[in-house]
Amino acid sequence: MNKVILMGRLTRDPEVRYSQSANPVAVARYGLAVRKQYVKQGESEVDFFNITAFGKIAENASKYLHKGDMVSIVGRLQTSSWDDNGTKRTSIEIIIEEQHFITTKRNSDSQDASSSSVATTAGEWPPSTMEEDDDLPF
Repeated sequence: MNKVILMGRLTRDPEVRYSQSANPVAVARYGLAVRKQYVKQGESEVDFFNITAFGKIAENASKYLHKGDMVSIVGRLQTSSWDDNGTKRTSIEIIIEEQHFITTKRNSDSQDASSSSVATTAGEWPPSTMEEDDDLPF
């Protein structure tokens, strides 16, 4: 099984390009910074990941996501290897299968992020607002 679930903030705006095929497919690339759960000597550590999205997920990322926005993603790891002037290079990226928009930097600046977070899949953008409902069975 190859499954990755991460939540973090974009380190740069998504960069979108289109494939050169008969039916062009959008390809978006961006960075994701994920804070580790533990704190070391008063400072938390951060891991950085390269993210790649295709199709509608890529198009929605380019329209609605910006540096600093918080997202959660579900995807898979993919490794690539190549020779760079005699030096073997390897990279690991995460290919997105699902993308959920949690908060935008604009929202978190104006409201507390925990109270303003909205999770949606890329196909459901823009999100519908949910009201509190006392009739829910949970």
